[in-house]
Amino acid sequence: MTDGMRSGPARDAVVVGGGLAGVTAALALADAGVRVTLLEGRPRLGGLAFSFRRGDLTVDNGQHVYLRCCTAYRWFLDRIGGAALAPLQDRLDVPVVDVARPAGRRLGRLRRDPLPVPLHLGRSLATYPHLSLAERARVGRAALALKGLDPADPALDAQDFGSWLTAHGQSRRAVEALWDLVGVATLNAVAGDASLGLAATVFKTGLLSEPGAADIGWARVPLGDLHDRLARGALDSAGVRTRVRTRVASLSRTDDGRWRVQVPGEVVDTDAVVLAVPQREAHDLLPQGALDDPGRLLRIGTAPILNIHVVYDRAVVDVPFLTALGTPVQWVFDRTEASGLRTGQYLALSQSAAQDEIDAPVAVLRGRYLPELERLLPRTRGAGVRDFFVTRERTATFAPAPGVGRLRPGARTKASGLYLAGAWTATGWPATMESAVRSGIGAADAALRALGRPRPRHLFDVEEAA
Repeated sequence: MTDGMRSGPARDAVVVGGGLAGVTAALALADAGVRVTLLEGRPRLGGLAFSFRRGDLTVDNGQHVYLRCCTAYRWFLDRIGGAALAPLQDRLDVPVVDVARPAGRRLGRLRRDPLPVPLHLGRSLATYPHLSLAERARVGRAALALKGLDPADPALDAQDFGSWLTAHGQSRRAVEALWDLVGVATLNAVAGDASLGLAATVFKTGLLSEPGAADIGWARVPLGDLHDRLARGALDSAGVRTRVRTRVASLSRTDDGRWRVQVPGEVVDTDAVVLAVPQREAHDLLPQGALDDPGRLLRIGTAPILNIHVVYDRAVVDVPFLTALGTPVQWVFDRTEASGLRTGQYLALSQSAAQDEIDAPVAVLRGRYLPELERLLPRTRGAGVRDFFVTRERTATFAPAPGVGRLRPGARTKASGLYLAGAWTATGWPATMESAVRSGIGAADAALRALGRPRPRHLFDVEEAA
């Protein structure tokens, strides 16, 4: 599809939305010599990966991690000068605690060896105590079958991952203790509710591409230090005009074919617009004719993530994170140092696919999860709870349901000079920080081509979705 823009050098662009997609697009455009204005309705940048103050603590709204295979997000961290603040593990190592065993609490680990794929996970799988020997063998065969799939095949998008696992000999226990252990955290859905295409992307890229692909990275500082403070500094240095607390009311064409962006008390005329907002907001702002079927954006569902925060009066765990079986608790992270807590320990529980609990009262969640933490972490028994609070992201991600791939639009629209970005667009990835950054790069690439501007040499290279 040819995106015709008026001839001549680029003058300017407006990016609507200051999450990772919008910040990435703004940086890429500015690095190519475009004059960029970034408009964000919230009082901060970072989208759904942000921090706030609670008393003396700096709290992340939810725990975010990335993997070594998240090469676009790693590029983003480098671009804003934040890579050292969110380092990767030297080697994948995930403690997995099962508290439902008749013999009591049992610890296993998922870790890799310095061997080529798939041998890098062979020893870990062979000794994984949460599955029987027969289940481990069937997991290995399913992994090899998964490696042969093409995630871009539209037929895979129409299938659910759970049915595929069942067809490939995976027991309910194997799904719970391995496939969903990884998949729920990365897809924000259990296997039966997830597109096989997206699941194949996660497992092929993360576990079956390079030996170190699944090594985990996370911020050792509040997310706001990365996605707001450092991002804003990078934008300022690139010459981007950043305006927060500025919500866009409408987009329209000017008489000379440019774009008019309406904000309270002002209009901004520009050559190009990147719309980097959630899908429902994008639907409301898109002008008529920009997409063949704009209603498809409203058919992209959303999925919640619940985050439970507990501050104890003493140290109760010695590892930076762990995951659990036989309990509602999914992943537990130590956020003590990052939050600024000086005494005691602050744990954050990340509960994905939390449809059943996202609206539960705090008192109910406290009554449910504090006893579960005592089962999981014996040193919490008798420890004082200084604080217990909850953060809820009801629309944390798009729902990775079968068929979602055909609903996700690419960066280009049918309206010349108007582009889409966001983790929900057609990046081929689930709704992750990686997907958000890739979408911002894709939108900037499309805009630069139309504007006749050279692509910055240091810009991360992504393959454009149609």
